Amino acid sequence: MKIHGSVVKFQHPLPMDITMLPSIILAIAEQRSLDAVLDSIIQAIVQQPEVGLARIWLKENGFSCPACDGTPEVALHLRASGGTPLEAGVDWHYTTGRFHTVPLDSKLKIAQIAGTGRGVRIDDLAADSQWVGEPDWIRREQLVSFAAHPMVFHGEVLGVLAVFRRVIADDACWEWLRVLADAAAVAVANARAFEAAEKLQKELQLERDYLREEVREVGSFGEILGNSAALQRVLRQVEMVAATEATVLILGESGTGKELVARAIHQRSARARKPLVKVNCGSIPHELFESEFFGHVRGAFTSAVSDRLGRFQLADGGTLFLDEAGEIPMDLQAKLLRVLQEGEFERVGENVTRKVDVRVVAATNRDLKEEVAKGRFRLDLYYRLAVFPLEMPPLRDRREDIPELAAQFVRHAAARFHVAEPRLSHRELQRAMRYDWPGNIRELQNAVDRAVILARDGRLELDLPDGPAAEPARIPLELADVVPEPRWREMEKANLTAALRRTNFRVSGPGGAAELLELHPATLSSRMKALGIRRQPDRSPNPGL
Repeated sequence: MKIHGSVVKFQHPLPMDITMLPSIILAIAEQRSLDAVLDSIIQAIVQQPEVGLARIWLKENGFSCPACDGTPEVALHLRASGGTPLEAGVDWHYTTGRFHTVPLDSKLKIAQIAGTGRGVRIDDLAADSQWVGEPDWIRREQLVSFAAHPMVFHGEVLGVLAVFRRVIADDACWEWLRVLADAAAVAVANARAFEAAEKLQKELQLERDYLREEVREVGSFGEILGNSAALQRVLRQVEMVAATEATVLILGESGTGKELVARAIHQRSARARKPLVKVNCGSIPHELFESEFFGHVRGAFTSAVSDRLGRFQLADGGTLFLDEAGEIPMDLQAKLLRVLQEGEFERVGENVTRKVDVRVVAATNRDLKEEVAKGRFRLDLYYRLAVFPLEMPPLRDRREDIPELAAQFVRHAAARFHVAEPRLSHRELQRAMRYDWPGNIRELQNAVDRAVILARDGRLELDLPDGPAAEPARIPLELADVVPEPRWREMEKANLTAALRRTNFRVSGPGGAAELLELHPATLSSRMKALGIRRQPDRSPNPGL
């Protein structure tokens, strides 16, 4: 029909172009993004004869709809619109307005279509009860009929495809729209699946890049070495706590290997198959802490040009290592406490509450109790982090581990720098074991790396500052240089002579040299003879003369 003034005249409807339907469906199916799919559908409908307005509502919540501010309730959201308005200056591409969100329990026919899964066809809009409140709009735009079909995929209604025509929606039009709605449902489902897969791929790429960076940072320092009593005590504690879900606070000086212990806890836990994600709290600018921990959405701040996953989301199901936890700003500590207690957070610029399952291992070289007393660290957060405190010993308290550590660092440094492995002399090991190593294991590794680079003629010399000598621990024989036989015999003779002098040359019996040396008396006597060791005559004055 045509509307002239207030007189309604019906005319024979122009048919939809059925020959174009296969190419339209193919063009829609080729689109990857949801917005592109919806735009292709609208454009295809608008190009048909006597179509005034075409619209698509999708069933989704406010988090999925780009025009909404985030609501959990599922409703119909107007996601695409287009048409050929007769009134000058009118744009029908907008998707906001009074019909943008249609509740599923609404009495509007759009909601009924989504609820029942059955289409609706109105041949005379002006006489329909739902549209009697819009007579001016219907008259101005000469709209006659309305047809809408649900978009159904695998039995689920994804949305509603609706068309307003300026002629009667005949059976041919009705069937044309039904076929297009079925194809549109498949295209929408595929686009959503593709976008979800693309999002997951980006997250996996971020996680892959992060883990590659972590591997590079670890370098040669990838295992815990040493047999000292102090280190073994720590490793026993690691074995005990790793099997639990307890939060661990690793204390100790800088460079003592706190990150290696965090890795050991993760690798021995039930979360070992999930990622261990590290965040260095001391290297993050204050204004980026929240984004680093929780992520952000595009546009949340000036430099936020794209969505970004936070470290908590990257570590979901695994372990998050908070290195230098004492550097966390006070204004972020409350939000961190909430994640630890409830497992919930929001990304910067987003109102969506997300759940994560993360075990936290923290480390610091600060005295957090003192920080609490000074008002720089929350007491409740300290107790939450320090469920199981674990203290790393400094290298000066485990000097017997230095030879093994140094030998390992020499091997790896030579491989990294593509040079022949230099020899670590007995003298250099003694110097290393006398030095206090204020920078701990990290300083030792750096000193070895520098020495390997500067090594000449296969000999390695450590560049160590002069300082007060400490009592050296025993150097394992397998890590020292091979001693030539003449030198070895001199050392053995000196050792036996010192033992004999200490016991006043008493070879056997309780308190004798053999007992001191842990040798059989006959063996000691034999070695004394072989080395030419004899008791020297007492040349002191005789007081009886």
